[in-house]
Amino acid sequence: AAAGILCYVGAYVFITYDDYDHFFEDVYTLIPAVIIIAVGTLLFIIGLIGCCATIRESRCGLATFVIILLLVFITEVVVVVLGYIYRAKVEDEVDHSIQKVYNGYNGTNPDAASRAIDYVQRQLCCCGIHNYSDWENTVWFKQTKNNSVPLSCCKASLSNCTGSLTHPMDLYSEGCEALVVKKLQEIMMYVIWAALAFAAIQLLGMLCACIVLCRRSRDPAYELLIAGGTYA
Repeated sequence: AAAGILCYVGAYVFITYDDYDHFFEDVYTLIPAVIIIAVGTLLFIIGLIGCCATIRESRCGLATFVIILLLVFITEVVVVVLGYIYRAKVEDEVDHSIQKVYNGYNGTNPDAASRAIDYVQRQLCCCGIHNYSDWENTVWFKQTKNNSVPLSCCKASLSNCTGSLTHPMDLYSEGCEALVVKKLQEIMMYVIWAALAFAAIQLLGMLCACIVLCRRSRDPAYELLIAGGTYA
């Protein structure tokens, strides 16, 4: 179950990143997600080893289980650290690339970047970088010469909005940059909290395995019974 949840969190980050990837130039931001998916996959195998070792009362198996859990725990600590590092870099990344993305917008024949802008503006209910007036500085706005912004800037509740700047009340007033940064930082926090939660589970697993190992090493009668011997 823990492995499945971790893989889900990592996949969620990948899927969301695909919607916002044009606002990023640093693909290394996905490193925490890659690691957490790898950990989730490994955790499934570790869980099987732990169950088998516990059922068979194998001292060697339990020792191996503890060592692997320790390595996974260290990996999850690394995920938390990287998550905080990249969470701090999100704002700089978006600020560096968002102007370029908006300048590349082509409303008549939308490419991937244009679709990304329309998607973000509809999903986050925003318009422009800081506000809708930012569109006046884009190449697309100067080429169309119709004094309007993309329809994705129109409020969802309005059906007759044309994106005209003569009716600013029909447009989203908040800029997209701050909302994109907030959204991506929230996603990174999901990774951080997931890694912290399952690091705690790893500690509990290691503690339980160590308790079983200590009981076995201190109880010779128990070992004789397991081995099928007799105790006089």
